Amino acid sequence: MALAVAGAGVGAWTFLAPGPGVRGLADGAVLGGQKAAQLNAYLDAASAGDRKKVRATLDGKTVPLTADGTRLKLGLPRLADGEHNLVVEGDSSLPFLSYRESVNFTVDRTPPRLKVAEPKIKDAAHPVTVTGTASKDAQVTVDGKKVPTDKKGAFSVRVPKGTPLVTITAVDRAGNKTTTSVSTRGRRPMIRAAHITAIGWGDKTLRGNILSLVRSGKLNAVELDVKDEDGEVGYASQVPLARQIGAAKGYYDARKAVAEIHAAGAQVIGRIVAFRDPKLATSAWQAGNRDQVVRTPSGEAYNGGNYGTLSFTNFANPTVRKYNQDLAVEAAKLGFDDILYDYVRRPDGPLSRMAFPGIGKNTPEQSITSFVGDTRTALRPHGKYLGVSVFGIAATRPTEIAQDIPGLVKVSDYIAPMVYPSHWGPGEYGVANPDTSPYAIVQRSLADFARQAKGTQTEIIPWLQDFSMGSRYGPAQVAEQIKAAADNKMNSFILWNAGARYQGAALQQIAAH
Repeated sequence: MALAVAGAGVGAWTFLAPGPGVRGLADGAVLGGQKAAQLNAYLDAASAGDRKKVRATLDGKTVPLTADGTRLKLGLPRLADGEHNLVVEGDSSLPFLSYRESVNFTVDRTPPRLKVAEPKIKDAAHPVTVTGTASKDAQVTVDGKKVPTDKKGAFSVRVPKGTPLVTITAVDRAGNKTTTSVSTRGRRPMIRAAHITAIGWGDKTLRGNILSLVRSGKLNAVELDVKDEDGEVGYASQVPLARQIGAAKGYYDARKAVAEIHAAGAQVIGRIVAFRDPKLATSAWQAGNRDQVVRTPSGEAYNGGNYGTLSFTNFANPTVRKYNQDLAVEAAKLGFDDILYDYVRRPDGPLSRMAFPGIGKNTPEQSITSFVGDTRTALRPHGKYLGVSVFGIAATRPTEIAQDIPGLVKVSDYIAPMVYPSHWGPGEYGVANPDTSPYAIVQRSLADFARQAKGTQTEIIPWLQDFSMGSRYGPAQVAEQIKAAADNKMNSFILWNAGARYQGAALQQIAAH
């Protein structure tokens, strides 16, 4: 605090008197956050002298004073960021003397800069190095422990192996805080899985056949539906909206199913069909919440062709987004190892015939990518992997269904392209008849996905066809697809058969590591 006190002059002498002191605000202080928002400063009334003669100014403008017990409260306004000067003047309680006190301080509400690099993890069995930079005046902590920074604010710290998530916080001298988290698990380890519906899991034979493939060492994961194409949640979900619209069905006990699969030696992938949701779409439309549904430019519900009119929910709507994210977090808490989104896209058809209320200036691709990114952030505290199922054409025609692969690889742990040979048209990738050429079409299409994921920590884990649609698919055709993926250095896959009947003869035992 600067003290420049003027007193009564006697001859050539000037007598100085101490001022009352400004309480709650120190000279040279830097204030941020709540301190800046609720700044309270006082004078000691007894030391301030004649109250009528006390004057206070902030940056040259008068500040009102009010009695507050034995203190005088300074009526400071909400302050803008920057430097400020408070001056208090008055007559001292001592005879013939006056005082002038000046307090210089700074308000800074800007959070410190904090940038953390995505760790490069070659072997998750070893400690992981986390690096980043923060504002020069910030104190950095990693999982609550202080770490040193250099003159430029750079830091580097090793975290123990097996740490799934690291939280980094930077706090500047004003008390402003920036926090971020990064995954230190590395790439999603190899999985070989098969799909089964919620109702299918309740069938002893279907469930038993899949678990037999797990116990024989041919599969190490089971993809079990959390929310399916009808919008039904397979277990008795406690997510409020799921219960409100009657989506929580309770076809299986989630904790028991997860425990049974884990006991067999496999992990559990929870599939959430995101935006194809006739259950929510119908309920929302009937309740008048029509912005939750994909609409036409004239305001009607969009007709999704084979899917029906009230089939697709609006991916730009906050309620729809939160509903799917809440289910993802709930499944993570119930023990599912992965969350795998499906139908995380817009409906088929010309974009000009669709309207997505609330999308603003974003493109459908940007909106869907941000939804996936928000889910990943929500899942990070739970240490789960997040996958995204995409159309095979997304690698070359992203705007057809709003799936931008270069964007999605930045916000997910793996991309799961549905490269079923029967779903490609004649001539795609130079293959005359893809359905009868499973190796060629799968190998060539997955090469595109591999290129777009290069340089990231994101895996490509393809959906492969174990069903007949046109040509008959036996073990040989399934095995050809597996080889095509492996030739792209993709050793993980998920098999799809709507009836959950899989051909074990197509599978080899997973090599022990």
